[in-house]
Amino acid sequence: MADITLTAVTQTQGSTRALKDGAVRPRRYALEFQEVPVIQAFRKMVRSLDFDVTEMAITTYLCARSFGKPFTALPVFLVREFHHSAIVRSATADITVPKDLEGRRVGVNRGYTVTTGVWARAILQDEYGVDLSRVTWVPSGDEHVAEFRPPGNVIPLTADASLAERVAAGDPAAAVGIRPDPPGVAPLIPDAAEAGFRALRDRGLYPINHLLVVKDDLLDAHPDLAADLFSAYAEAKARYVSRLGDGLVKDPTLADLMYMRVLDITGADPLPYGIEPNRAMLEYLIRHAVTQRILPEPVPVEALFPPSTHELAG
Repeated sequence: MADITLTAVTQTQGSTRALKDGAVRPRRYALEFQEVPVIQAFRKMVRSLDFDVTEMAITTYLCARSFGKPFTALPVFLVREFHHSAIVRSATADITVPKDLEGRRVGVNRGYTVTTGVWARAILQDEYGVDLSRVTWVPSGDEHVAEFRPPGNVIPLTADASLAERVAAGDPAAAVGIRPDPPGVAPLIPDAAEAGFRALRDRGLYPINHLLVVKDDLLDAHPDLAADLFSAYAEAKARYVSRLGDGLVKDPTLADLMYMRVLDITGADPLPYGIEPNRAMLEYLIRHAVTQRILPEPVPVEALFPPSTHELAG
């Protein structure tokens, strides 16, 4: 019998299904899953610590950590995505290449710190030479971390129409994170899905979107908790990856198909957990979070995770 029951929010997907249905359990801890939409869970955790263990967007975590929020991430990276296709433009705007965004207003779905926005801006800067400081970023909502203050070239969208409607009408001229593409909006990057896989092949770009966080008071009180949770999440994920590799995933989702493609391209686990297999992406994200003025200064990768997880991989 488990020693302690913890409230938890993790969306049900291939890598977590064995945990959600009870086929895999932590050794000493029971997870009582709350079915809360994960975006709501991010905010509830950041603002009122509603759960013990929570899936969270990685830049929300970085931002929350910089303001001293009392939870710490485990190197359990639950969601990865490619973000070339997240960048769209008004079908009527005179924008043909990403550099044309300079001097324009570009919307961001939800907050400036949203993880998709951070990765998309990194792609625009590094692959297409966009000067991000010459773009006015227009978020459609507020930030999960209420204390965050955006840079001066971030101007909130007025509430008279949705971001999708505004982009379709031509102002803002483009946006990040509108999905699915509504009428009047077109992809900015041609063959965007393939551009993401090409970035993986050519420069190892494989963005991390979500990880797992745990309240600090629990980590302090239970020194084995971080490793126990890591082990359980890693085992559930390993079962999923095995099924992916054996072609046993029936009715695959878009995420399943993406991970299959990554497995085919890399020949490796498409959802590696642990610091070392993900160090390059973590350092890259931290660098861009500083450049985009989401973090005040760089932080060492190890500082983001409990010492008991630094050598773990799964």
